[in-house]
Amino acid sequence: MEPRIAIYPDLSKEYLNALFKLGGYLHQSPLDRKLMELVSFRVAQLNGCAFCLDMHYKEAIHHGETELRLYSLPAWKECPYYTAQERAVLAYVEAVNEGPVPDEVYEPLTDFFNKREIADLTLAIAATGLWTKLNKAFLTVPGNYVVGQFA
Repeated sequence: MEPRIAIYPDLSKEYLNALFKLGGYLHQSPLDRKLMELVSFRVAQLNGCAFCLDMHYKEAIHHGETELRLYSLPAWKECPYYTAQERAVLAYVEAVNEGPVPDEVYEPLTDFFNKREIADLTLAIAATGLWTKLNKAFLTVPGNYVVGQFA
């Protein structure tokens, strides 16, 4: 399959600026970068986006994540090496991605995060979901992402 649109750099500046402003906001979030990459990688898995998987795998490794935890992520509920905070976040990622989010999934987040951090986490899940849809629609080719490419 040939890419339908060369998403980066051929799209209009306004289009990309709007999307990258969202990313810029999220990069300023107080949330841990390694956790944010775990979130983005899980969203990419759930949505089947090869470009996003390539990108967030490389970024997660760069930020100190392990290969074991990344390739075990689809089975996170059965694995002993995710923290209680990460488990709350991963349950939330899946619920937001599928919607609606039940109280029993939302409430555990409040043990670890304040309201702004939960809002930022939700925005990160939604933003990654948006990117997965764009990359799948435009048939963006995976494999060539370089860490920090869109920083």
